[in-house]
Amino acid sequence: MTNIILSGANGRMGRAISEKVQKSDTCRIVAGYDINDFCKNSYPVFTDIEKCDVEADVIVDFSHPSAFSAVLGFAKKRKLPLIVATTGLTKEQKDELFCAKSEIPVFYSANMSLGVNLLINLCKNAASVLGDKFDIEIVEKHHNKKLDAPSGTALSIADAISEVLENTPEYVYDRHSVRRERLKNEIGIHAVRGGNIVGEHEVIFAGEDEVITLSHSAASREVFAAGAIAAAEFMKGKPAGLYSMNELIGEML
Repeated sequence: MTNIILSGANGRMGRAISEKVQKSDTCRIVAGYDINDFCKNSYPVFTDIEKCDVEADVIVDFSHPSAFSAVLGFAKKRKLPLIVATTGLTKEQKDELFCAKSEIPVFYSANMSLGVNLLINLCKNAASVLGDKFDIEIVEKHHNKKLDAPSGTALSIADAISEVLENTPEYVYDRHSVRRERLKNEIGIHAVRGGNIVGEHEVIFAGEDEVITLSHSAASREVFAAGAIAAAEFMKGKPAGLYSMNELIGEML
């Protein structure tokens, strides 16, 4: 049994994870952390993580960048594996997280969906073949409550593509202010916010007389909850180090 402390327990993803865990025979949530305590939970929820005295195997953080320092500090203090799925972290926060790998096991992914991570690998393979012969554009769509834009997943896709291109591309987020032809050395990244769209990512490889499109669409938050739970079970008992979906998928295969 994997015992989980859930950071962001009363948020949208926190509630989705709680519902998913209730159906599991291999893990359970023993405590939560959230600045809001308006929800009724089957486990205690602390508004100050330092007051959490519940024994656990891992921490899953699906909260907000403002809670990052407190959660990371608590994980290091308790020597607990930390799964970070919070989006919108700054470069400094990511650097701090990656440095913690020498002290605790750290799992980081911009997207907890197994399908999205497969999409990232497919885009990387496509870019390695197509190279600079095709223009690359990324379109992501999310609900109107999402705070960060573009999504962390869209940036992860762009970063993965950049790794295999001969020349480091320029990310272009908004074209309305620049009147010029599209440069070859660009990756366009576009954000759409509306309604209750859970998450959609489309990667367009546009060449001469042909277009290749790779896409992923999430029908519910359950796909991200399932990935977070799989990561929690994967990280239990792991030694200090940095882990990602690549290692998780590798173990599953």
